[in-house]
Order: sequence, then structure tokens, then C-alpha cells
Amino acid sequence: MLTAEKQRRLNTNRLRHYRPYAKQREFHAVGDAHRERLFMAGNQLGKTVAGAAEVSMHLTGRYPDWWQGKRWDRPTTWLAGSESYELTRDGVQRLLVGPPDKEEEWGTGFIPADAIAGRTRRMGVSNALDSVTVRHVSGGSSSLLFKAYEQGRGKWQANTVDGVWFDEEPPEDVYIEGITRTNATRGIILVTFTPLLGMSNVVARYLMEESEDRIVTTMTIDDAEHYTPEERAKIIASYPAHEREARTKGIPSLGSGLIFPVVEEDIVVEPFVIPPIWPQINGVDFGYDHPFGAANLAWDRDADIVYVTKDYRKREATPIIHSAAIKPWGDWIPVAWPHDGLQHDKGSGEQLAQQYRDQGLNMLAERAEWEEGGNGVEAGIAEMLDRMLTGRWKVFKTCPHWLEERRLYHRKEGKIVKERDDVLSASRYALMMLRHAETKPTGDMPQVQNDWVT
Repeated sequence: MLTAEKQRRLNTNRLRHYRPYAKQREFHAVGDAHRERLFMAGNQLGKTVAGAAEVSMHLTGRYPDWWQGKRWDRPTTWLAGSESYELTRDGVQRLLVGPPDKEEEWGTGFIPADAIAGRTRRMGVSNALDSVTVRHVSGGSSSLLFKAYEQGRGKWQANTVDGVWFDEEPPEDVYIEGITRTNATRGIILVTFTPLLGMSNVVARYLMEESEDRIVTTMTIDDAEHYTPEERAKIIASYPAHEREARTKGIPSLGSGLIFPVVEEDIVVEPFVIPPIWPQINGVDFGYDHPFGAANLAWDRDADIVYVTKDYRKREATPIIHSAAIKPWGDWIPVAWPHDGLQHDKGSGEQLAQQYRDQGLNMLAERAEWEEGGNGVEAGIAEMLDRMLTGRWKVFKTCPHWLEERRLYHRKEGKIVKERDDVLSASRYALMMLRHAETKPTGDMPQVQNDWVT
């Protein structure tokens, strides 16, 4: 009898026994400072569980002692949903309320049974709920409304709410509507999904657009504490190669459209001090509305391996700002630049490349092109990919912008999508002009024996 009672209490107060993994706890904690949060993780790693647990805390006001995230001391109103009402029912509703097809077990989800004050059913979808009224510890009542993306943004237009939980990736218009519903309250947006749709506008919003309000938490299969190493290996091997990184690491998948279809582990290396005999070259891709990008290449000539050692990306900034960021890499390093560097600034009348030269960067005399002539993008891509596939292109793990862009760089209908490729382009220009790479002048070397310097 005692065992049965313990199980009943556990089943009807799942929230009390929630013990998050380190990555789940990180996702919760950053909510104290960021309105929009994306938990991008592989399949079956606990992202949806984290979303359900947090929403339940906000609805009930029952925060655990370890909680460091956003909190309210009053009742709240939430929207939560997925792609269809069936998926909302089987995912979001199941985790929050309990098994949809077993009404007698409603109250065994993350919303404790004693906190459920009422519920309404959705017509036309069996066992689906439309709303739940939840008792808050303050004495009032919170509200939870279930939605579906298939309804379109119009059906997400509700009164002002405190939070929205999107489980699985929403269309951009639905996402924007969710933000709109929380503007007046400075409420929060939770997004939990495995990025199988690849580079979408919602993914790009988080990965490529800088904002103090927005943050991404990624979780890989290695962060899932409930799997043994043997289980992890079996799970990884079970997925198709083109979906493996998305399903196990939360890296956006682009399938056959990916321009650099390589396994990240094959090109990423730990940073190390560059030997002084290795020549280096920088590449830049000019931009203002779209980001300015830069990359540093170091060349191991003996093995013919090129290393991307540093990267930089920033939008809506001047040559003074960009130059100040790149110059510490070494003002002696040659800088490769594209054809638009020949364009004249409308204000000063000075060529763009010359403006950076005036700021002390060692800009090459001519725009980037291959030694045999030409500057075709496809030729550059082919050379980079060949190097990746043959182990002659490596990237320091401390180059997040380069790695992000690599994951998202793809073709659509056979054509390269020229978006979010600023650092990649910069590294391609540097590769085209690799013959002009230089070693650090001897006079700049510190007098330290048996030590490498960058």
C-alpha cells in the first residue's frame, strides 16, 4: 500500500521531482536575462521535457529551490502548441496534463493534479484540450491555451499573454505573432525543437542575428546523462548520415543541399599556437546592412594544410570599428579583399579598400583572384571542399561564426543561397590569395627560446 501511495504522489506531482540535466538547467537559467530562448537539441534528449517543466512552474508559481530563471509572483497566461492539434495533443498536452487517451490519468503531467482547476475540450480533435485553468500559489488562477501552427497566425492572436511555448519549429509569421502577444508584458518565448528543417528564418533569427533579448541553448547526445556510451553509439549509427548532426547534436540539417557536407569533427581542431614559420593571411568580406566578415588563415606549407584560426562578423559598423577588431591579429598580415573594395564611398569618394588601408590594415594591392585568373565562387567552394575531404582544411573550435555559417551554407534549386556567408566568403578570398601569405617579420618576434607566438 505504501509503495502504491508513493507512486500515486509521484505521478500526480511530477513537477516536484523534476531534476534537470546540466543543459536543461542552463536553458532555464538564461531566461532571467533573455526574452526569447531557443533550446535546439537532438531527438529524445529532453528539450520538450524542459519546456513543459518550465511552463508548469510559471503557471503554478511552484519554483524549486535551485531555480535561477525568470519567475512571476502572480498568475500567468500562456499559449502553447505545435504543428497540428494532433501533435499538440500528443506532445505538449501529454507532458503538461497527462496521457490524452486516459482521462483518468489527467493530472500526471508536469502540471500537478491538485493545481488543475478546470479544463475545456477542443471540438473536432479527439481527446484534445482547448484550455486549462491552473491554481497559482498566490491564490489566483493561471490560464493555458493550446494552439496549432496549422491554424495560421490569425488563430494565435489572443489577448496579451505572459509567455508562449513553441514545441517544434514554428513558421515565421506564427513566431512573430507570439512575440507580439508578449510585448506589453515583456513576456517570454520558449522554442524547443530538433532543427530538421535546416536554415529557416526562425533558426537564422537565433543563430545569425545578434540581440540581447535572444539566446540559444544547444544540447547534444553527449549531454544526455541517461545514455551510456554504448547506447549513444548505437543511436548515432541508426540515423541517416545527412540527418545525424541534426538528430544527435541539434545542428540544422540541410540534407542534400548542404554545400560543405562534411562531419564537423573531421574539420574542427583545438586551438594551438601558430608556428612562426607558417605564413598567414586574412580575408575580408565588406558589408554594412549585411554583416562584414573576416577570417584568418594559417598555412602549414609542409603538409599543405590550411587552418582557419580566427573569425569576426559584425553588421552596421564602420571601417574604423572593423579595423580595430582585426588589427590585433597582426597588422603585418596581408588582407585579401573582393571586387567591391574598388567601389568609391559616396561620402568621401575614397575606395573602400583604401579606407581600411588608411586604418593600418595591410590590404593587398589587388582584389582577390586565383593565380591563373578569375574569381569564381564555385571554384573557391570546390577548392575548400576538396581540402576538407582530404584533411587539408581545419578550423579552430574557437571560430563560432565560421562554423555556424558552414552548417547553414546551402543550395536551393541548384543555386548557392548567398546569405549568411560573410565569414565563409572572407576565408575563400584569403584562400584565393594564399600565395601572398606572409610569416611574421623576424624583428617582431619576442626573444623567447623554444616558444611559439601568434
